[in-house]
Amino acid sequence: MQSAFILIVIAVYFSVLMLISYFTSRKGSGNDEFFRANKSSKWYVVAVAMIGTSISGVTFVSVPGMVRNLDMTYMQMVFGFFFGYLVIAFVLLPLYYRLNLTTIYGYLDQRYGPKSYKTGAWFFLISKIVGAAARLYLVAFILQSLVFDSWGVPFVVTVTGIILVIWLYSHRSGIKTIIWTDWLQTILFITALVLIVWQVGMRMDLNVAGMVKTIRESSHSRIFVFDDWASTQNFFKQFFSGMFITIVMTGLDQDQMQKNLTIRTLRDAQKNVVSYGLAFTPINFLFLCLGVLMIIFAGQTGIELPEVSDNILPVIASEHLGPVVLGIFVLGIVAAAFSSADSALTALTTSFCVDILNMKAVRQSEVQAERDVKIRRRVHVGISAVFVLIILLIKAIGSDSIITAIYKLASYTYGPLLGLYFFGLYSRVKPKDRYVPYVAFSAPVLCFVIETLMMHFFNYRVGYELLLMNGLLTGIGLWLINKGKRQQLM
Repeated sequence: MQSAFILIVIAVYFSVLMLISYFTSRKGSGNDEFFRANKSSKWYVVAVAMIGTSISGVTFVSVPGMVRNLDMTYMQMVFGFFFGYLVIAFVLLPLYYRLNLTTIYGYLDQRYGPKSYKTGAWFFLISKIVGAAARLYLVAFILQSLVFDSWGVPFVVTVTGIILVIWLYSHRSGIKTIIWTDWLQTILFITALVLIVWQVGMRMDLNVAGMVKTIRESSHSRIFVFDDWASTQNFFKQFFSGMFITIVMTGLDQDQMQKNLTIRTLRDAQKNVVSYGLAFTPINFLFLCLGVLMIIFAGQTGIELPEVSDNILPVIASEHLGPVVLGIFVLGIVAAAFSSADSALTALTTSFCVDILNMKAVRQSEVQAERDVKIRRRVHVGISAVFVLIILLIKAIGSDSIITAIYKLASYTYGPLLGLYFFGLYSRVKPKDRYVPYVAFSAPVLCFVIETLMMHFFNYRVGYELLLMNGLLTGIGLWLINKGKRQQLM
């Protein structure tokens, strides 16, 4: 009965997404619609859609779950997020708009050369497809546990079905459709979050004031850590890591920036970035508050919490809060997961077509335009298949906290992008383009060696500051291979 109820909720939801896809693709499904939405998006619509893209299904289950081990210290990183968005709005966006880019990695071509351009694009492609697959894996795993295991459906079929649905509503008009599906999905998952918090509070006989008091008095309400420099939760490590993670995972990420580049003017794009940047603080705080309430609720009712932190919310929602909350929870995580995965699939297709295959958003020849659309659709299918394979690989490996694994991966793969962009923006040195790929691939390897040695000799666990180290090593490497000539700042 529970499985059938969840399946009906999902089926209705998918039908709505397909309806949106139909209406947004009626006026055209060419590459300009797919890559740039004809540069006609409204900034306030994109701002809402961007929240859904950035806060995935992983956030929905991992952030409340991390409270058990880390209290509410994740907020230190969230505070850093906003300052990262300010850098994006007033440093990176003016650059992208001035160069009139379809993908943001075109800057590397103009600043360094074609080898650097391809290197940056490949780092994005590898980083994003693994990170997006990790996010989607968690939701696929939850749906498998709640619905498809009881029907004997293999996990590979579940994953393939999810990817197929995303492909169906995104393959015609790409980002033009995604902006509106993500807008809807953001509204749904925020509504689901609020309703779940309210339902947990009701079962604890708490009104809003009672929930505030209970959370404040909990031992898990700790936010700031200033006294332990060796801890990965130290405020300064968390704050600056949050700031730079936002810069690289949003400002240097085609997936996140593609929606921004569909807005006609720079000023409106800046309004968009600042607006959704502000929204992240209260939303993440509410996720953490839910985590505190769930731990207290479990203690009061004798619920044994699962060992894996990511499973705390799914277990409580599915087994202890009734069918209404279960339906809300499923809708919330599916909305959050799909708003992240569909955007990533579109951005990966865009980057591969434009950056690797040198495809243009607008073609003068109608024959060439039709050929490019056919190629783009094949790429879209190919990347969807790779998604399935990586999700199956992640399942085989496993992870206690997917969100921690994603940030760790970002520290290694986005670090070279951070170095390439900031070295390009704030230095006049012109590196030898043919050697840039070697520098970019060497920096993460050196970081791994340094991280291992720091732990072995000093018992110091390197946290998210690994990203800064990676970017710095990339910058040093670029300086070492300079041509000895000065380059005008872009």
